[in-house]
Amino acid sequence: MLNIKNHWLTNSTTIPSPNFNDRPDENDISLVVIHCISLPPNEFGGEYIADLFCNRLNPNAHSYFQDIYTLQVSAHLLIRRDGECVQFVPFNKRAWHAGKSIFQGRENCNDFSIGIELEGSETIVYTPAQYEKLNDVLAALFEHYPNLANITGHCDIAPERKTDPGASFDWSKIYHGKVAPS
Repeated sequence: MLNIKNHWLTNSTTIPSPNFNDRPDENDISLVVIHCISLPPNEFGGEYIADLFCNRLNPNAHSYFQDIYTLQVSAHLLIRRDGECVQFVPFNKRAWHAGKSIFQGRENCNDFSIGIELEGSETIVYTPAQYEKLNDVLAALFEHYPNLANITGHCDIAPERKTDPGASFDWSKIYHGKVAPS
């Protein structure tokens, strides 16, 4: 069972990212955004995702990194293929995961959302361990944050720019809290 203490998950790995700031209202946490990431694309394992979120990605480690190593991005959580959960930003702070976005008429989803990255690809099936850990995380979040009411994909809040978590993500396998995804 996962718990949240001081806006950090217990029993998870913590790697603080510098890529966050204060929310306009730290009590306004009403949305979870599901993403996917793999670095390099369609390759799993290693520390490249953490390196990206911590501004230490080596541009010479892979040709793909030449175009992304200067990005300042983060997510609150990463769930690896084996179910390991890594937290980069405390939940009461604004992680930089959604970019230009809108949900139910509200712009700037980073202001009021928690970003969860699944190590994966839009075209490769996510693992049972990831769904299990995601469900544990979602249950803890819904228990701890009383305003949390929705779960959606990055594709739903930025449809002109993003397609993740993709067709390989099975929405029927996740805990929906108070409201099902849009």
